[in-house]
Amino acid sequence: MNRSIKKVAVLGSGVMGSRIACHFANIGVDVLLLDIVPRELLPAEEAKGLTLQSDVVKNRIVNTSLETALKTNPSPIYSKSYVSRIATGNFDDNMKDIGDCDWVIEVVVERLDIKKTVFDQVEKHRRAGTLITSNTSGIPIHLMAEGRSADFKEHFCGTHFFNPPRYLELFELIPTADTLVEVVDFLTYFGDKMLGKTVVLCKDTPAFIGNRIGVYSMLALTHLVEKLGLTVEEVDKYTGPAMGHPKSATFRTADVVGLDTLVNVANGLDQNAPDDEAKGVFQLPDYISKMVENKWLGEKSKQGFYKKEKDDQGNSVILSLDLQSMTYKPQEKVKSSTLEATKPVEDIRKRMKVYEQGTDKAATLFRAMHYPLFEYVSHRVPEITDDFYRIDDAMRAGFGWELGPFEVWDALGVRETIDKIKNEEKRLPGQRGEVAVWVQEMLDAGFESFYSIVDGVKNFYDSTSKQYKPIPGAADLIVLDHLADSKTVWKNSGVTITDLGDGVINCAFHTKMNTIGGEVIQGINKALDLAEQEYRGLVITNDGKNFSAGANIGMIFMMAVEQDYEELDMAVSMFQNTAMRIRYSSIPVVVAPFQLTLGGGCEFSMHADFVQLHAETYMGLVEFGVGVIPGGGGSKEFALRASDEYKPDQIVQNTLKDRFLTIGQAKVSTSAVEAAELGYLQPGKYAITMNRKRLLADAKAKVLELANAGYVQPAPRKDIKVLGNQGLGIVYVGASSMRAGNYISDHDKKISEKLGWVMCGGNLSAPTEVSEQYLLDLERKAFLELCGERKTLERIQHMLTKGKALRN
Repeated sequence: MNRSIKKVAVLGSGVMGSRIACHFANIGVDVLLLDIVPRELLPAEEAKGLTLQSDVVKNRIVNTSLETALKTNPSPIYSKSYVSRIATGNFDDNMKDIGDCDWVIEVVVERLDIKKTVFDQVEKHRRAGTLITSNTSGIPIHLMAEGRSADFKEHFCGTHFFNPPRYLELFELIPTADTLVEVVDFLTYFGDKMLGKTVVLCKDTPAFIGNRIGVYSMLALTHLVEKLGLTVEEVDKYTGPAMGHPKSATFRTADVVGLDTLVNVANGLDQNAPDDEAKGVFQLPDYISKMVENKWLGEKSKQGFYKKEKDDQGNSVILSLDLQSMTYKPQEKVKSSTLEATKPVEDIRKRMKVYEQGTDKAATLFRAMHYPLFEYVSHRVPEITDDFYRIDDAMRAGFGWELGPFEVWDALGVRETIDKIKNEEKRLPGQRGEVAVWVQEMLDAGFESFYSIVDGVKNFYDSTSKQYKPIPGAADLIVLDHLADSKTVWKNSGVTITDLGDGVINCAFHTKMNTIGGEVIQGINKALDLAEQEYRGLVITNDGKNFSAGANIGMIFMMAVEQDYEELDMAVSMFQNTAMRIRYSSIPVVVAPFQLTLGGGCEFSMHADFVQLHAETYMGLVEFGVGVIPGGGGSKEFALRASDEYKPDQIVQNTLKDRFLTIGQAKVSTSAVEAAELGYLQPGKYAITMNRKRLLADAKAKVLELANAGYVQPAPRKDIKVLGNQGLGIVYVGASSMRAGNYISDHDKKISEKLGWVMCGGNLSAPTEVSEQYLLDLERKAFLELCGERKTLERIQHMLTKGKALRN
């Protein structure tokens, strides 16, 4: 069936419903967001003479919910302009309007009777073939379908988004026995390609996959805290990034999610999973019960495992809960020899082994939480899923783990860990130290790991066929970590160049935060040399957490402090020349940024033939924060783009002003869409990939498209119109007025004037056409002069030591 989604109805505008509506608007779908009508007037409404029949009153709940969602930070929507795609209404007046929707998503409260009442109305107004799904996190899907028509049942299933829906990748898909296969296939495709999600097919079991394993893991830790005598701070230090988990770790996560939410899921599992051998884990420790009784639920109640207070000096301090006395106390600094040993180990799999082999409390906790977890997840196959890799997918996408439990087990060695699981002393309620039979059968058959990489494709051990099989869809992806060493063309300490096949190579940098220093510049130029000599095109991207945090300012700081300006001039010149080579090479170059793309990473993107970027790309020229202007071609590039935007019938200074302020205010986009709105991307020269896992494959495809279209090497520009003194006057007056109003410092004023000097082409008596190289020379000169300023060095040092900007 040829199905498309042009309009979606979201029924229920609470925290999840309003944000789901925003994410559908993000991808270009029209949304009808509905909710109930109020039962009574607010005092302000009464004062205005409104009634319960007034439209503004009827839609108060839905409109307030949407407004609240749009004010949250981070935002649920890519661009403010996208809000126009969302129409609001109420169940009484607008349920009939779902008749022209392609998909109806129910997101009302977690009560089966209420959901069934809503579906009664949906059944009356939907057209045949319309998709209907529920975003429940706990109610069995098949119970909601009872009593519905055959067409309703065939097009109905669960689609469980995780909160916040824009940012968390997990999208659980839970069909019933009646759901058509084509509906499951379509939702799998749409969730992956259009919504950018990791789609995990689940069985209709309690809490599905993500919450079943995630809540088990969190509650297991709450029991281990007592067994091991750990503090709140210790648990969060040990179970954070070092372990491959988010910074919020365990208890901070519980505070954010809300302890009541965690307890509700735990109670539901305790009641609805009677055959779970470890159901005792879902029974709450005393201190959790006391916290719930005290309504210490986390951020929503202003205190949970942590509490923010003012000290005697009026400064905000965060206290932690002493689980013994149930009182709040100042946090203690946590030290661990095991954590210190893991710090230099970048490879997460190797780090897991180092963590396991430690001898302190951190390592004891690591073993005590992972060995029972391995046992637990092994027994969930085939109960909650026939394919264990879906558990790993769910934990990575829904809970932010770098590795799922089976991937960690692989890293530690499956066979080597079996005896450790049996002998773990800190056993959790109901667990016996025995893994599922299928794991032992796998080992007995000679398969030593759950996963295997074959020809760059990730395979998993299928317990039914008792052999490795490709993970569905994996062949469509390109994962640099999965490509064999034989595909490595060249490498140095900071860069690896990889043959992607079909005449395309990739240049990946892997320095700390993927900052750009000498080794990265060398690597990019080597990649360009190789591509021009032997290949059809080049992709620049990597598998890191961020594309690039910008130039290596530590290197710049050392050169500036030592006043080695010749060396610094050469380094900046190399940076500029590399950006220009990206633009003017003889082969197509596609840069594929994602997440943080700052400074030099942004400049390289701005010079690419095409930018294939992930929807969650936070791009910006942020050099003002360290006391300089963009020196890798960014200042030149904005002058060039302003020139191309000048029109005879407009005030050209306004165009220059907009470009100038984007750099001067160090604006960073909150999405790929906003990156285009800020001018970092050019119309027709970028495309957005919704699913991060598909970014490299999409970028490679774009290189081949450009090559097949007969790519022609462009020529450097010599026709850039700059305004000279006509523009400089505006810049200087603006900077002076901002300084007079105390909005900026003296040093900010100096940087602003330097940037204006570059973008206006220097001291020219009239608007003039200049070359790119002319502007690059001005840019480099201004950059070097600013590096000689004491206040710039103070800013760079502050960024290096504190990790944030200093406005001096």
